Amino acid sequence: MKRKIMAVTLTAAMLAGLAAVPVWADDTGSDEGKVLNIYCWNEEFKSRLTDHYPGYEEVDGTHGKIGDVDVVWNITPSDDNAYQNNLDETLLKQADASADDKIDLFLVEADYALKYVNTDYTMPVADLGITEDEVADQYQYTKDVMTDADGNLKGLSWQGCPGTMIYRRDIAKEVFGTDDPAEVQKKVADWDTFKATAEELKEKGYQMTSTVNDSYRVFSNNVSTPWVVDGKITVDDNIKNWVDMSKEMVDAGETATYELWSDDWSKGFFKDSNVFAYFGPAWFIDFSMSADQDGSVGKDGGWAATEGPQGFYWGGTWITAATGTDNPTLVADIMRTMTTNVDVMKEIVTADNDFINNKPAMEEMAADESYGDAVLGGQNPLAMFCAGADKIDLSNMSIYDQGCNEEFQNAMKNYFEGNATYDEALDLFYKAVVEKYPELSY
Repeated sequence: MKRKIMAVTLTAAMLAGLAAVPVWADDTGSDEGKVLNIYCWNEEFKSRLTDHYPGYEEVDGTHGKIGDVDVVWNITPSDDNAYQNNLDETLLKQADASADDKIDLFLVEADYALKYVNTDYTMPVADLGITEDEVADQYQYTKDVMTDADGNLKGLSWQGCPGTMIYRRDIAKEVFGTDDPAEVQKKVADWDTFKATAEELKEKGYQMTSTVNDSYRVFSNNVSTPWVVDGKITVDDNIKNWVDMSKEMVDAGETATYELWSDDWSKGFFKDSNVFAYFGPAWFIDFSMSADQDGSVGKDGGWAATEGPQGFYWGGTWITAATGTDNPTLVADIMRTMTTNVDVMKEIVTADNDFINNKPAMEEMAADESYGDAVLGGQNPLAMFCAGADKIDLSNMSIYDQGCNEEFQNAMKNYFEGNATYDEALDLFYKAVVEKYPELSY
């Protein structure tokens, strides 16, 4: 049940345009809070705010200062749904919490964004004074994700997350005779070609990917129907295509069945592995592929990127204002600075190799020959990301995506490993989803 919570009245000063440095302190009234509570699941946004928000001072691993406001980071990993469970429990207490204990700002991912967007626990950015003109240059899909059923935009992101296929240069040179992205793209131009190339790599002792789950999102992002239609669970033909290709590749020894983020899966980030490729967006390349560790492929710039068989996106982090925050002006300024200030956003690209949520800025930097990602051997992948971001279609997104995607991969692992037939694995999937979402049928 939705709660009715009194809307926060904001000062007219919040409607002012961006300045070179935050001006929130000049705009706040005496009723603004002195503690800013931020809820998130990892260090990514914390590092972005620490490094790029003007005036932020780090105190320790979970505390900072912005002017005279204490910033408190509540970081709960996503494992076993722990982040959402902690966030949900705290939001249920939001209306009665003391000012210093209220959530002011929290982060969500695309897979479960609608769970929060379509509730009164998130504030429309318009209520913070942020206008449509201010976010006009952001990629449309990043706004679609955070738009509720009534058309209210409920959150903003500093990043876009179109994906590419990321491959090892040394293996490409050995097997194909070149590591040039345009030439490698010819070897993975569509799924039939991808599969044939996997066979070629296997003959040389290499796996195409670390796991079948590496390619899953490429297929699941290109479906023609949502997971649930009129209350009934459906398996799109393209998801079945993933199953069929994955089974063939596992049986042929061209990939494995590891879970994403497992130790076995991430061994492919290192030079002593036989994994050729992963699929991922900009944040994955620099934030997740162990590029700072000795012996990793990325530390010496050993990866490259190409479009791959199909376009897709993966993840993304959205900043949302919690209804009831006593720091609306500061929250609004953080949103503005991190997602609309072009200078700050370009700084994020050059410092962190993230793909920012500003179409004109990204198109400009895509043509900049001086920019390159060291993890990719100096390659500038931004043109690929720009092209991908324009094509992202969220028309089949639903509130059931996270649960269905997770349970489908879990169930199909039994089929891939020979412990169940396809129909038996599918039945396991249906039962797991209905247990999670009792209102559904199959």
